[in-house]
Amino acid sequence: MIQLANVSKVVTSGSEQLTILHALDLVIPRGQFVSIIGPSGSGKSTLLGLIAGLDAPTSGSITLDGHDITKISEDELAELRGRLIGFIFQSFHLIPSLTAYENILVPLEIMGIRKASEKAQALLDEVGLHERGHHYPSQLSGGEQQRVAIARAFANEPQILLADEPTGNLDSNNGGHIFDLLLKLNRERNTTLVLVTHDQQLAELADRKISLRDGRVVEDRHIARVAAAVSGEEER
Repeated sequence: MIQLANVSKVVTSGSEQLTILHALDLVIPRGQFVSIIGPSGSGKSTLLGLIAGLDAPTSGSITLDGHDITKISEDELAELRGRLIGFIFQSFHLIPSLTAYENILVPLEIMGIRKASEKAQALLDEVGLHERGHHYPSQLSGGEQQRVAIARAFANEPQILLADEPTGNLDSNNGGHIFDLLLKLNRERNTTLVLVTHDQQLAELADRKISLRDGRVVEDRHIARVAAAVSGEEER
């Protein structure tokens, strides 16, 4: 589903070349939940941006669902991104002049989805905001705003969900609820979930944890036993 081959990112800082991400190889299969963790400046968000096609690597190739995104046009990349990928950001990025319901509805209408209004309401219900759809972002708590952002991210039924510190602006209680919701959607929809986080405890609940330091992978560990335990708790 996601394959990176010899991918690096180097930027110019003054007269010097600064390596943000050293050459790495990475394969993430369909449906896997991967956490990416590391200190500030380790290259976490850069790696996520490269996978999303929001930035181009200095070297190497990135393949999503069989498409090498380093070799296609901007228009082709935009079409592929709209079809395959959902995004969740730390700062929500909701449109303040639209209600919660409208923030989900508008992307559906732009994509030409049939019965967009019914689907928008179903997504709102799925994230537990049935009674809050008519409220504007300013009238919602941080946790509620992030739930709207998650519902919007699933509007295109993405195969890949990329989440950059989605609990970073929330208290521990709301952050836990958001994480549980992401995990539920990952399991129920078999969506590949790549989560950037500073939270070691959350990172350990993934199927696989990748640790970065100074732009290099210092750990790539599968956590099958922990993930199985989480699934078992959900079934009870």
